[in-house]
Order: sequence, then structure tokens, then C-alpha cells
Amino acid sequence: MSSVLISGGAGFLGSHLSDLLLAEGHDVLCADNCVTGRMQNIAHLDGNAKFSFLNQDVSKPFSVDRSLDYVLHMASPASPPDFKRIPFETMTAGSYGTHNMLAIAHEKSARFFLSSTSEIYGDPPPEHHPQVESYSGNVNVLGTRSVYDEAKRYAETVTMTYQREYQLETRIVRIFNTYGPRMRPDDGRVVTNFVCQALRDEPITLHGDGSQTRSFCFVSDLVDGIYRLIKSDEPLPVNIGNPGEFTMRELAEMILKITGSSSEIITIPQPFADDPRQRKPDITKARNVLGWEPTIDLETGLTKTIEYIRGEIGA
Repeated sequence: MSSVLISGGAGFLGSHLSDLLLAEGHDVLCADNCVTGRMQNIAHLDGNAKFSFLNQDVSKPFSVDRSLDYVLHMASPASPPDFKRIPFETMTAGSYGTHNMLAIAHEKSARFFLSSTSEIYGDPPPEHHPQVESYSGNVNVLGTRSVYDEAKRYAETVTMTYQREYQLETRIVRIFNTYGPRMRPDDGRVVTNFVCQALRDEPITLHGDGSQTRSFCFVSDLVDGIYRLIKSDEPLPVNIGNPGEFTMRELAEMILKITGSSSEIITIPQPFADDPRQRKPDITKARNVLGWEPTIDLETGLTKTIEYIRGEIGA
């Protein structure tokens, strides 16, 4: 079977994708320096002869002494608190990291896969809702979130440049909000925040009035879509996400229901001035090109996620 290099393979999404690749019979080399990834996410792979780990900051040049069929760039901080805590690491993962992974793919004549994001769409106006791949985005280049948004936009540009200039086989996914087991309880994303607050019977904090919307995709659905895209013939970006759209208040109320928590819902000021007001993927392309769509509804996925986080925090 094929040999795969995956950056960020010890992260939330990267570890689940590593599991799927191994289940499909691929040899997997995981490169990660665990800035946001965790070794516990891949501890179950110890002793697997088809899996190996390389402690590597992929924003610095490195080489791989093996043939490769696929190079997958998944490495990047991906939560708003991390953008404030480690802004330069966020930017270099998307810029230098993408360059370095592309260089390896080019050297090895391997297919390159870029993990991009719905954040490249920024804060879309109503006429661009839901977001389709042809929408070029409305991003504030000066905002706190821009260290992630602009790094990913640049990553897409350099990936497409390698495709045009070197005829490198490339694939790009734009990932919408994803959740599930192996999320860091302290990662600061809305699902983990609400779940931890509910399990501890603390107030659930809505930013603003809670009317902002997001679409949440369970991790097993997401990695299935990613794997289909990697194996497909589609050279242009594809949205992968669940088009079910929920307000932040609806999300909080569902988590309260599942946990049976006594937490109250309160509102606090927005920490980010450019926080998107609405986010929903148009997945027409994924349906038509990949034959993919999500199968896990939000309540089912949240129930699995809550049980995982309960074990993580001992609540």
C-alpha cells in the first residue's frame, strides 16, 4: 500500500485521519512537535508496525528518508485562544510549513494535500450564505484572527502555484467547524467551552447575544470526506462540513439537555471584533464530486464528545 507523511498527525483531526489511513492499509509517518497536538492522541498506535512518529516542527526545513505517495499538511493551531497565545507559530505553520511540506511532495513526486479552513471566507455577508467555494471571502487582515485566516489563504495560494508551475498533484479541503473525541478540553473552541462549563455546573458564556450561527461536523464524517478528497481527481478546493446550522444559544441549550447540567446561560462581550456572524458550508461540490455528506447528527455527536471530555476532566 501507499506511504503517507502527515504533519500534525498527533492533533485532534490529524490523529483521527492517521487512524483512518492505517485502517485503509497505508504506512503512516506522523510529523508533529506537539505545540497543540498531544501524544496521548496517538498512544494507541504504539507498536503498530505501519505507524512511526517524527518529532518535527514542520515550519523548519526537514527531509524524509523514504519514498512517499502522499504528503498531507494538517499541522496548525486552530482555535481562537491559540491565535492570541502563539500567533507566530500559527502564521509559520501555514506559510513556511506549507512551503516545506510542498517541497517534500515535489521531491518525492507525491500527491500533496492541504488542510485549509472555512475561516478563509471571513465574515461573509448574507448574499454569500451558505459559503460556496467560488466565494473569495471577507477577511480582516489586521484583526487578531488574521494570523490564522491569512496563513491559510496564503497556503492555498502557494499550493495552487506548485500545481501550476510544477504540475504537482494537489488537493485542498476547506474544513468547517468540527468536533469530537480528542479535542483538548482547554482549546477554547465553543463546543469544548460549553461542555466543560456544563459538566462543572459553571455558567455557560455566550459571546454577544448568542445569535451567531455555526455548522458542526462530527470528526468521523470529516475524515471520511477528507479521505475521499485525497483519493479523488478534484484539483480545486472543496468544502467539507455539516450544513446543519445552529445558533450558539441552541448549541448551549442542547449541551445542557444532554449533560443534565444546572448551569445557567449568560452573555458576555465578544472577545473578537471580527468574529463571523454566520457560517454554513455549501457542500454541493462534495456531494457531486466525492459522493460525500455527513451522517452524524449534532445530538449524537455531542453525546459522544461529552463522554470523552467527561473522562478528560474527571467531571
